[in-house]
Amino acid sequence: MKENEEVEEKIVKTPAQAEQVLEEESAPAAPVEDAAVAVEAAVAVPSAAPGRGQRRGGGRGDRRGPGKKAASLTDSGMIEKVVAINRVSKTTKGGTRLAFSALVVVGDGKGKVGYGLGKAGEVATAIKKGLNAARKNMIMVARKGTTITHEILGGCGSASVLLKPASEGTGVIAAGAVRAVCDGAGITNILTKCHRSNNPINVVKATFDGLSRLKVYKPRIDAGASLEPALTDQ
Repeated sequence: MKENEEVEEKIVKTPAQAEQVLEEESAPAAPVEDAAVAVEAAVAVPSAAPGRGQRRGGGRGDRRGPGKKAASLTDSGMIEKVVAINRVSKTTKGGTRLAFSALVVVGDGKGKVGYGLGKAGEVATAIKKGLNAARKNMIMVARKGTTITHEILGGCGSASVLLKPASEGTGVIAAGAVRAVCDGAGITNILTKCHRSNNPINVVKATFDGLSRLKVYKPRIDAGASLEPALTDQ
């Protein structure tokens, strides 16, 4: 307030500026409606982005990385997970055309899992196409309790994924793309390692390549052994 008063005193001291001050004081006040519009416009202005030292949100949040949210469970009991969404732009004479591709994994949590890639001009449509493709291409994974039956290496292109069984309580030690496949298949204890390429599409395909080649080992029966249950003396 003191600074404002000092500025007004300096303005009044000069004759030319004194006349300007008198004209401003004699001018009619702005209508109330205009003032209300100005207030609404001020409220509508978005707040400034947080500084470098400020946090955008509280807590640690999800540390799984972008586009790696927790899998969602639908009404039908299927687990759906969007692994990655890619945007592609094409420059034509009429302008730039945008398209989206969505990589989706679907599973029932009981060994049945599939993946699909949908492409469309909108994200929602691409995800829907990916879900439909994933439901049509599902495989049955051989499991041993909550883990896989044996160690295996899957590959696709330049990507390779090593899958190793783990004991109870280990959890899913895997990257985002591999974790989505394991969650859909109902595998809760597994050790994985991705080599070379980290392209989500190739990583998912390499994971499916390894899971599809898992075998179930049955107990060996010696030749000539009887399959009839042994009779005990009573």
